[in-house]
Amino acid sequence: MPARIWKFAPFRFLLLWLCLGQAASSLAHEIRPAVATLTLEPDGRYEIAIVVNMEAVIAGVSPQHRDTDESPNARDYNRLRALAPDALRKMIEAEAARYLDGIELQFDGAPVRLNLSGTEVPPVGDIALSRQTMMRLTGTVPAAVKTLTFSYASRYGSCVVRVREGERLDAVWLRNGERSAPYVLGKGFDQRTLAAVLREFTVLGFTHILPLGLDHILFVLGLFLLSTRMAPLLIQVTAFTIAHSVTLALSVYGIVSLSPTIVEPLIAASIVYVAVENMLTSQLKPWRALVVFGFGLLHGLGFAGVLQEVGLPHGQFVPALISFNVGVELGQLAVIMLAYLAVGIWGRNKTWYRPRVVIPTSAAVAAVGLFWTVQRVLGG
Repeated sequence: MPARIWKFAPFRFLLLWLCLGQAASSLAHEIRPAVATLTLEPDGRYEIAIVVNMEAVIAGVSPQHRDTDESPNARDYNRLRALAPDALRKMIEAEAARYLDGIELQFDGAPVRLNLSGTEVPPVGDIALSRQTMMRLTGTVPAAVKTLTFSYASRYGSCVVRVREGERLDAVWLRNGERSAPYVLGKGFDQRTLAAVLREFTVLGFTHILPLGLDHILFVLGLFLLSTRMAPLLIQVTAFTIAHSVTLALSVYGIVSLSPTIVEPLIAASIVYVAVENMLTSQLKPWRALVVFGFGLLHGLGFAGVLQEVGLPHGQFVPALISFNVGVELGQLAVIMLAYLAVGIWGRNKTWYRPRVVIPTSAAVAAVGLFWTVQRVLGG
């Protein structure tokens, strides 16, 4: 690459934008971790409800591919994505035995046979997005057992395992085919150290921003683009951080609750707002920080959705919540740092910065946010 082109700051920002665009494309085809919820019933029965991308399992798409289109089996996967629910259900039931061979549930170290009791396949939606099938497995807990463990084959990717016992809900995140720590009946996964919980939930918070949280990335970029001065950015980021920290805590404690069908479109609309305002003004208006604070409350509810899906460790609830929030903040700071290194350090005091960087980039961000808003309102 010619050095004189690389020195042109708008080119660097364009390169960053293209990378974000590629990330958006990848996210649309990414294999999400399976979520297995094991419910222990008072009468001695158990049920495992696994939410998983069964098209990827049947097609043999390796979780090592960040984008399903990179897999040599991408054509088979895309064909399965377009199947009607009944047709796909028949294929899943035919492949169920092979899939279950990669899952092992043990009680006191002894494996039990897993029985498929039902399959729930959603209707065909946007075939660029993964369809999450519900696999239900049932059985009986052996008498007088004290512990259980769960493992998920690495060929299927990672898996979040949640164990529900009465009012208790504990969770672990299994990667690379690892087996869970023993779940002690009546006590939970109490073998995990504080350091392990802090590490796990900090990583979870960071990855929810980079690379997985493209909507949050675009919102933070919208804050970054407003002004060439650092003070407006710090005011907005502080307001956003305080707000989403408050609703994240209130939501996971069950004090505040709002349906994702309301939260997700509003998060997308918040992206549109900050991007459009960036094009209309270059100064931080008095109401901007208050509006950003309000949008931060919405984003906090979005972050809480991740924790509600994964589950917080029962005995280390507060450390897990704090470390997740720390991970989110580190992810946001990483986005700002990348944007600053790409163009801010070179161009934020240049006369061409606003017409060549702020306006066109904000317009692109607004267009993406508007598309997501309409898509989420319509349930796409």
